[in-house]
Amino acid sequence: MTNFRIGFGYDMHRLTEGRELWMGGIKLDFEKGLQGHSDADVLIHTICDALLGAANLRDIGFHFPDTSEEFSGVDSKVLLERTVALLRKKGFEIGNVDATICAEVPKMNPHIPQMQQKLSEVMGVNIDSISIKATTSEKMGFVGRQEGITAYAVALIYKF
Repeated sequence: MTNFRIGFGYDMHRLTEGRELWMGGIKLDFEKGLQGHSDADVLIHTICDALLGAANLRDIGFHFPDTSEEFSGVDSKVLLERTVALLRKKGFEIGNVDATICAEVPKMNPHIPQMQQKLSEVMGVNIDSISIKATTSEKMGFVGRQEGITAYAVALIYKF
């Protein structure tokens, strides 16, 4: 009997001057970056939460608290690698991830194939198992005012 589980993740970070913009494990050329304790890669944080939620392992803040110096400025790919290790320790494998980035700027679509490649490498899954989409908020709310970026993800995990 196969055990399938689905998890959902959501995250948001403020755009700010003086920071690099990391999204999906790659650095984007943009004049602002996302504010956060780590590199603030909102897409990876969202995927971590979706995976952790599916495995009933709480959330990213529980495992990698923003009060810990160990995670200050950390590359979010490290958090994703550790998340995948937690899942596999519990006997789960990743079926697929479906994520959406919501940003007015910069345009995300040109970078999606590179993000998919990087995430597939970090997670040890086929690139076809990672779907990333991009949208805007039609100039509404804090994303529409170019104050921040949000991301959403669902993940399917399984064990036999």
